Amino acid sequence: MNWPDEPLSRADAANVQLDSADQVNVVLIAGELRPGGFVRADGSADLAALRRSLAERLNSVGGELRRFSQRIGGEARNPQWRHCPPDLTWHVREVEAQPGRAGLAGLCAELMTTPLPLDRPLWELLVVPGVSQLAPGVILRLHHCVADGAGGVRLVERLLGVRSPQPRPSARPPATPNRRRTGLSLVRMAALLGARIGPTPLLGKISQQRGVAFAEIELDAIAAGARARGGTVNDALLAAVALGVTAALVAAGARVPAELRVSVPVALPDRGDSGNATGVMIADLPTGITDLDELVSRIAAQTSQAKHAARAQGTYELTRSRWGTWLFARLARHQRFAALFVTNVRGPAEALSIGGAELALLWPVTPIQGNIRLGVSAMSYAGRLGCAVHTDASAISAAALSSALQIGLDAIAARPT
Repeated sequence: MNWPDEPLSRADAANVQLDSADQVNVVLIAGELRPGGFVRADGSADLAALRRSLAERLNSVGGELRRFSQRIGGEARNPQWRHCPPDLTWHVREVEAQPGRAGLAGLCAELMTTPLPLDRPLWELLVVPGVSQLAPGVILRLHHCVADGAGGVRLVERLLGVRSPQPRPSARPPATPNRRRTGLSLVRMAALLGARIGPTPLLGKISQQRGVAFAEIELDAIAAGARARGGTVNDALLAAVALGVTAALVAAGARVPAELRVSVPVALPDRGDSGNATGVMIADLPTGITDLDELVSRIAAQTSQAKHAARAQGTYELTRSRWGTWLFARLARHQRFAALFVTNVRGPAEALSIGGAELALLWPVTPIQGNIRLGVSAMSYAGRLGCAVHTDASAISAAALSSALQIGLDAIAARPT
């Protein structure tokens, strides 16, 4: 189908503008496959079969996947989605073999500094041999303007054949800038400028040297451990991050602050046609608490209130304009308001397959931006919680932090006796 031109939403246009040579604004999902479908019995990939399968999905699903057949066009002040049939010999391709799961994570780190070409639809699906002895790995990479975490999950489900529930239409009209919202935005920006986090390797100019490492845990186990301590899976994740970052800072000989201020994206209910609809929750993670019961419960007490406030405030209003996005991007490179970010997205409960090959495990990787050198992304999938640590490797070891994060997740999942 030939999709008509349409303007980008303000949130999607902001994500195009936030892209830069030193901070590529892409998100990706990495996974391990099982044999079957396009993965032959010897573990090799039948790319022609995979491309045929994806072509059928793109042609049959309809409007929800139209971004996979559109590119960015128009003027910088008025960007538009324009029809551009994807060349699947480029968008779906096999890359050099990587040494196991660590090699897959290393490739993800390289891709987080590699721009997607703007003259094509802003996605690619890479088949990665060598990830396991039985089957290759896979990486689906999207520009952030195509979708945020929740929107990306929905697109992946539709691309791989799952008919996900459609969001309820909002009874309210799309939000538009007004005097009250602009005033609120200025207050939030003033807070961003006024905060003063002390010197820490977590903040600074982000280099092109990146690190990515994975952790994972059984979803029911971490949920039960969190619930026994009065929290949610997200609270347990934040507690494990607090333990992991503390351990990483100690190992690096760096000062450990009393609290780690973390920025947490929160999905908003009114998405409209935008691929991005996200608010920001702020929480202070204590670092001096080793008792897991106290740590999880203290974090839960914060997030239960902060999540509602984040949804009420919505997005940063300044990023709804071109000049506001420009200002926000520059302030973000010098802010002392948040030291790291953590995102947790609810993914598919059932296993997905791509070209007939089942996806055994998934990990989401999101960009680090501004001057924040550490991000942790998590997604529940088929009974597991997959976590990816993304760092500026010149300042923080992703492998060391993910190892400490895994220890924290395992400890919380063990549940109190």
